[in-house]
Amino acid sequence: MLLWINGPFGGGKTQTAHEIRRRLPGSVVCDPEHVGFGLHRMTPPRLRGDFQDLPAWRQGVYEVLDLALGGHDGTVIAPMTVVEPAYFEETVGRLRERGHDVRHFALLADRETVLRRLRERVFGRAAQLVIGKGGALRRESFAVSRLDLCLERLREKEFAEQVWTDRLTIPRTADHIAASAGLTLTPNTDGALRGRLRRTWTGIGHIRLG
Repeated sequence: MLLWINGPFGGGKTQTAHEIRRRLPGSVVCDPEHVGFGLHRMTPPRLRGDFQDLPAWRQGVYEVLDLALGGHDGTVIAPMTVVEPAYFEETVGRLRERGHDVRHFALLADRETVLRRLRERVFGRAAQLVIGKGGALRRESFAVSRLDLCLERLREKEFAEQVWTDRLTIPRTADHIAASAGLTLTPNTDGALRGRLRRTWTGIGHIRLG
């Protein structure tokens, strides 16, 4: 089974994916963003745009996830924002046509909730000490510029199942997704401090400097 966790940038996709992996034995996270990072590193800086616009990204994501689903016995989890219907069809749609059991979830929240989460990202917290909240948020300028489009597109029926997370913690969001997919997670035994530290460590591991 593939769990594709969609949502706006800053919507909690990566944290939720790693929470599920932590509590679902045998599961793995296969992050489609890594394919895009590799393509960017092979491209001269002035030619780098949105890597999702590259056919090689869509084909690469399809092939890697097809390989993982065919060769791995456990659940595969892919956290990735995709809001272009054609790109969605070339990735999620093709995997379903291939015969894979793909469960798609779009994590949604009110605009102000997502903006607050962007400000609170690990790098943002550190940057606020130096350049203030406004400067930290500029680090997320691409995420902010795409926010309204993401929230609008992901409400469409083709991007179901939608999960509204304004009042859900990461563990509860993971619980919701697992229950909907018919999966059983191990109990969440983290206290507030341990959970915060775990999410901070996950965030640090996904900071991209260039």
